[in-house]
Amino acid sequence: MKKEKLPQIFGKNERNGLALRGGGYSLMATAIVLAILIVINILVSVMPVSLTKFDISSSKLYSITSNTKVVVNNLQKDVTIYWVVQADKEDEILTNLLSKYESLSDHIQVVKKNPDVFPSFAQQYTDETVENNSLIVECGDKSRYISYNDIYLQNADLYSYSYTTSFDGEGAITSAIDYVVSDVLPQVYALEGHGEAELPDSFAEQIRKENMEVQSLSLLTVDEIPGDAACVLIYGPTSDISKKELDMLADHVENGGKLLVMAGPVESGPLTNLTSLLENYGVTPQEGIVVDGDRAHYAFGYPYVLLPDIDSSAITDSLLDAGYHAIMPISQGLKVTNYSGSATVTELLTTSEESFSKTAGFALSTYEKEEGDLDGPFSVAVDIETDGGGRMIWFSSSDFLNDMYNAYSSGANGDLAMNALSSLVGQSEAMAIRSKSLNYNYLTISQSTSTLLKVLMIGLFPLAYLGVGIGVILVRRKKQYETV
Repeated sequence: MKKEKLPQIFGKNERNGLALRGGGYSLMATAIVLAILIVINILVSVMPVSLTKFDISSSKLYSITSNTKVVVNNLQKDVTIYWVVQADKEDEILTNLLSKYESLSDHIQVVKKNPDVFPSFAQQYTDETVENNSLIVECGDKSRYISYNDIYLQNADLYSYSYTTSFDGEGAITSAIDYVVSDVLPQVYALEGHGEAELPDSFAEQIRKENMEVQSLSLLTVDEIPGDAACVLIYGPTSDISKKELDMLADHVENGGKLLVMAGPVESGPLTNLTSLLENYGVTPQEGIVVDGDRAHYAFGYPYVLLPDIDSSAITDSLLDAGYHAIMPISQGLKVTNYSGSATVTELLTTSEESFSKTAGFALSTYEKEEGDLDGPFSVAVDIETDGGGRMIWFSSSDFLNDMYNAYSSGANGDLAMNALSSLVGQSEAMAIRSKSLNYNYLTISQSTSTLLKVLMIGLFPLAYLGVGIGVILVRRKKQYETV
């Protein structure tokens, strides 16, 4: 039988032409896709960093706070940030942070200064030895030098007897920007003449960082509190003020002045005149030292080292949101009554229902409640606002800013006091910008949990996947045989 030949639809030349056209189309499509990708990359590269990079770190290391945005967005002057860094030695975290500042405001410009090319540039601004990745913030005739050691901080960890590292680049840069653009800095007057304690180094540094100037003030040498006083600060007095000084402070608050008091019980006896400032607004100081009977409300096994409840307010919300606890040692109890005068009293820190005040004071011999002791709960910090615009914030412990207690609170005590001071002087954006930890957080699990995870990950899960695979193969074979 003769085998018929099927007719050819396309000749050899037609097939080659078709292949050539197909290849041309593929090449053209590839070129178009590549061009689109290049354009997209160019567009993304010129977009603000905030829209192209996302921070998924637990400490939000690559993010900036709302406090910084308030300062930067309100800039009316041009600020230059000189970045003293050698070529190819740029710190990655600092690179990201500076790019965010530039993207937030047209008034900020970051300029790199290579010390190998400009060896004497930094000497115009500081006498210190300038390390790589240090910064100089300048606006007009004002400038501030930020050392690399002020950006990466080493802090002692009292629990592990070691040092932790944290990144404080945002706090240092925002503070420097606020400083160089400010024409007048808030004046804080620290009262003296009553055995007041010296401000702890950590708190004094926070005040400097927030661009406030502290001056000493003796009310015995002046007729009135200076008119430029943004706030009067009373820290840890050991003796009482005079009646004349009381009248001056009371008039200051009533006429719109601001007062921050950190005063607790003293061994010499009650500070009757000073605490009468509170009584003017329905807050009654209690005799003795507060102890708390609830184990969840005191620290280190000492019932007088209080862990009070933190009530929500503009001053305390940042601590509440981050889950921090304030530590208030050796505190005087404050009772807030129903006050009908022209002031608003807000409780900031309160003890538990099981707290009481030991009227024996520093002579107490037991932490158990005895006859004559006063029932709680108490306030140990209050915020009083008068109708005349005056304001007084009172912490009833002289020791809570002590560097040891501040360290045990992970800096929460210092932040709380700084938030109070910033609120009083009218710098809400100066609320503490915390440094960000660079230490790893390790997950600690028990031996039994570890064994269970090993069995699951090494044994059970692989066997389950193998079983699923075998089941899929058997089902496919069965279907194949059924089709045949």
